[in-house]
Amino acid sequence: MGVSPLPPWLEGGLDALSTDALHEAALRRVDEAWRRCLEVHPTLPRPGVWFDLRGASAGQAHMGRGGLRFNPILLSDNRAAFFDDVIPHEMAHWLVFHLDDARRFKPHGREWQTVMCELFGLPPRVTHRFDVQKAQPAPYRYRCGCRTHALTPRRHAWVLKGRRYRCRHCQQRLVHTPHAPG
Repeated sequence: MGVSPLPPWLEGGLDALSTDALHEAALRRVDEAWRRCLEVHPTLPRPGVWFDLRGASAGQAHMGRGGLRFNPILLSDNRAAFFDDVIPHEMAHWLVFHLDDARRFKPHGREWQTVMCELFGLPPRVTHRFDVQKAQPAPYRYRCGCRTHALTPRRHAWVLKGRRYRCRHCQQRLVHTPHAPG
């Protein structure tokens, strides 16, 4: 049952949208993808949608929460790719999770790949290639024997609680240096 990808969003129409309007458009795109999934799984529940994902992940099908999470920073910086790839990618996870025997399926296994190819007409790419610098800030500088490392606020908090990190190259312990050159 080969089909074409979801219709493209109006060319250039995404670039001019405010954050609120972009999120509304993304909700409409999720609805389009969900309706496509209903063609093969008529009882598929509509997922909730949140724009609260942080870090390097663009999206996440969150089964415990009952929906899809998206990274608002990566969405804003990669609008067309989100609408063309990320939203169908996460909706494919949502669909596969609701199939019979879903517990034995691998997250990016054959079933997910089939949904991506045959339902959404997209190559089953597992990862994105977005610049995550703004979405995953690492403002805390640490030094070892060979270089400067940038740690995220979460890892820095772990260091403050006693966790120790080592450089993968020289194996020396990382030491916080607040004003070290990047």
